[in-house]
Amino acid sequence: MNIYCAGPIKGDVSYQKYYDEIIAHINSLGLTALSELNKEFSGKKSLTAEEIFNRDISWLKKSDLIIAEVSGPSLGVGFEIAFGLYQLKIPVLALYNKKVKKVSAMITGCNSKLLKVIGYTNTNDLKNTISTFIKDFE
Repeated sequence: MNIYCAGPIKGDVSYQKYYDEIIAHINSLGLTALSELNKEFSGKKSLTAEEIFNRDISWLKKSDLIIAEVSGPSLGVGFEIAFGLYQLKIPVLALYNKKVKKVSAMITGCNSKLLKVIGYTNTNDLKNTISTFIKDFE
């Protein structure tokens, strides 16, 4: 199963350690975590903005699910979620740390049946939520 992992890379990276945990957990389940932060896919050469866009759209098109860390704002993550939901009709799990006071209303207010928005308190909580979400689609 291919799972596209979305999280801030250039935006607010305050919760990036949890984004890294998402990728590591998916890999530990024997699934493919499509993300530039996944060491399996990280290249040594710098990519242009167009190359990054094309790579990520290609990964999204190959994905069965999307799991996004949305604690910190990111235009890219929002774009990826919207593209996955409305263009590709891919189920999305949007995760946020419960310490965050305000998660984007464009995420929390979305009523798509393909979107689940769930808060987590720690790494174990995060992993359990991810595993449950994935099991629903295996």
